[in-house]
Amino acid sequence: MDLTIDRLSKQFGAKIAVDRVSARLVPGVYGLLGANGAGKTTLMRMVCDVLRPTSGEIRFDGRDVRALGDGYRARLGYLPQDFGYYPDFTALDFMCYLAALKGLGRRAARNRSLELLETVGLADVAGSKVRTFSGGMKQRLGIAQAVINDPAVLVLDEPTAGLDPKERVRFRNLIASFAQDKIVILSTHIVSDVEYIADEILVMRAGSFVMRGAPGEVVAQVAGKVWECHVDVRRADELAAGSCVSNVHYASDGHAVVRVVADEPPTADARPLDPVLEDVYLYVFRDEAQMPAASAVASDFRGGRHA
Repeated sequence: MDLTIDRLSKQFGAKIAVDRVSARLVPGVYGLLGANGAGKTTLMRMVCDVLRPTSGEIRFDGRDVRALGDGYRARLGYLPQDFGYYPDFTALDFMCYLAALKGLGRRAARNRSLELLETVGLADVAGSKVRTFSGGMKQRLGIAQAVINDPAVLVLDEPTAGLDPKERVRFRNLIASFAQDKIVILSTHIVSDVEYIADEILVMRAGSFVMRGAPGEVVAQVAGKVWECHVDVRRADELAAGSCVSNVHYASDGHAVVRVVADEPPTADARPLDPVLEDVYLYVFRDEAQMPAASAVASDFRGGRHA
């Protein structure tokens, strides 16, 4: 089983959202990583045949998905970024309704719905209305509906946005449990969501893939560009202006230990560090957002504005 994305492009007026992207995906988890506006959602919508490409094609097992039509969509599971639900449905009624839309008979729909609600930890609230659910519970219901037809291709677009860390960990574990014998595409800008479960990472910027490979291979591309510096807080401001500062630890004497992603050592005594996936993200997207001044952040902490 494979999903081939062949020179896929999408243009909206003068804006090129996706620019001649190509990839061949086989069963496994693919983490699509990128900043807002990188083209991730547009690409996912084309993969799901919700949006038609300007050029290029997507093939499932060698056949164009547009020619496959309903046959392809029957093999597809999709959790969009803005997951819609019927607030006055119970979780079980909602699942049974979607199962019926996927062509399951009444008994099979109920059995499959109960099985999945158990899997995602919602069995005890199966009879509760969806409007009473927390954000994390709704997202778990979202992934349950996305796999109700046991899809071959599972597409998850920003599934953990707005969730607390505990719910994000739970969600990652769910994704990993559903990943056997499926092509899972997880689109996100939250690095930790792909760091532990992705078999391959695709880094997308300005509509194109700029890095791809196994997590270790991607991280290795910024080896020699991550540094630890011991500096005065005012010097940390200067580093933030010209480099990507990630972690900053402040001492009571006005000094800081700063983790910096930069091509060259930021200070004479900078110590090289082993990179992690977050460093890759900061390096690739280092010029897309202005980093806050370190002294301003330090002032916030000293002033008690951060718990």
